[in-house]
Amino acid sequence: MIILNGQSLTLEKMKAILFDKEEVTSCKDAMQRVVGSRAAVENIVLDGEVVYGITTGFGKFSDVLIPVEETEILQKHLIHSHACGVGEAFSEVIGRAMLVLRANALLKGFSGVRPVIIERLMEYVNEGIHPVVPQQGSLGASGDLAPLSHLALTLLGEGEVFYQGEKVHTSVVLAKKGIVPLELKAKEGLALINGTQAMTAVGVVAYLEAEKLAFQAESIAALTFEGLEGIVDALDEDVHLVRGYPEQVEVAARIRTLLHGSKLVTRQGQKRVQDAYSLRCIPQVHGASWQVLGYVKEKLEIEMNAATDNPLIFGDGEKVISGGNFHGQPIAFAMDFLKLGMAELANISERRIERLVNPQLNDLPPFLSAKPGLQSGAMIMQYCAASLVSENKTLAHPASVDSIPSSANQEDHVSMGTIGARHAHQIIANVRRVLAIEWMCAMQAVEYRGVHLAAPLMQKWHHEGRGIVPSIIEDRIFSKDIEALTEWMQYRGSVLCGT
Repeated sequence: MIILNGQSLTLEKMKAILFDKEEVTSCKDAMQRVVGSRAAVENIVLDGEVVYGITTGFGKFSDVLIPVEETEILQKHLIHSHACGVGEAFSEVIGRAMLVLRANALLKGFSGVRPVIIERLMEYVNEGIHPVVPQQGSLGASGDLAPLSHLALTLLGEGEVFYQGEKVHTSVVLAKKGIVPLELKAKEGLALINGTQAMTAVGVVAYLEAEKLAFQAESIAALTFEGLEGIVDALDEDVHLVRGYPEQVEVAARIRTLLHGSKLVTRQGQKRVQDAYSLRCIPQVHGASWQVLGYVKEKLEIEMNAATDNPLIFGDGEKVISGGNFHGQPIAFAMDFLKLGMAELANISERRIERLVNPQLNDLPPFLSAKPGLQSGAMIMQYCAASLVSENKTLAHPASVDSIPSSANQEDHVSMGTIGARHAHQIIANVRRVLAIEWMCAMQAVEYRGVHLAAPLMQKWHHEGRGIVPSIIEDRIFSKDIEALTEWMQYRGSVLCGT
């Protein structure tokens, strides 16, 4: 059971909630803050104070006063009108992440919602009731208004949810579970949708996948290193210590561990003096991607515990301030940075694939074919990898440099952070497939050299791969093999060979 308090949620805890299906509960002290914040909102309504989103309209309508008797209707209209998401739905795991992040943000006690709102969000998590949220339609400032409105709809018994592997109308699931739909009170609709929880949810899932993939990339690169009889001197610790980047030093150390005991690696001058950069610079390039991951992790863990709605209520109502914490610029930058770091793992992987299949660059059979000419072998696998890395270059264009004014120019600068997060997740999926192709080619190359000569950990890694796809003894439909390795890497594979 993970305890949410609005302050201490980590990516490790999110991993347990999202992928191990850990349940969540709230901290008692945090709930006390929520009660105090809610009392402040009720006093504002009773006193007829003019406070944005509580007794006024929204966006350009912020100067329109709302009668006290209509403040609850205002919240329902808000959710209905803002549920403008379009396109394919986010995955179920991202919907689950949105529920957790929204509950955690509200538990900070600055949003003015009733405890029942947070309890219902956590109940959905624990019961496996996950909102169906369209991916497109958020500008990433004023928060993720459209996506979060679709989440909020499900609390009202409207919209759709994923439940037990199926997409169904929310009312059907609530009736089955005996759960009564909520009716939103003053401020609650705004508190549910004014935040960055869609882009952050996508970012969390993307980061967790990226971290695992970065470890797997090292095992795959190490196997390629053996297949091409790489010069191990370039991995010497002294080389990397004098550069000074800890991540580079750590990658080199892990690759050395993976290659320990190998009879396939070579030394300087034994077969050649230097390797191509795609082998020699693995620690430098992969290490730089780990630097990106470190930056992204730091920003996500701040945002996961941030109050991002508007207005915010301080000191039990002594201060109610309209600010801009809903602006997604920090996450937009982080997601654009993540795109670059992960795209480069695919770029260098594709160059290693080329060195594995190109007979002008190695002494292996052309395209690793069992019968060159009669059979094409891995020729078109390299085409596929090249296509994926080219697509990544388009997706890597920064979303955060774009902005389009909205709400009659009241909201005149936006982050496009959700677009950046979606594209980062797409890039990661492409990177995984490129690495799967490299893994297939590396296994084939090592078989030509002699698997028994590989490092013990690499023999295990080769055995793992061969348990998923067979050796290439004749041409077949390689698409199925690529997807099988990709699926294993995403859902079942270990992060590092030997662990």
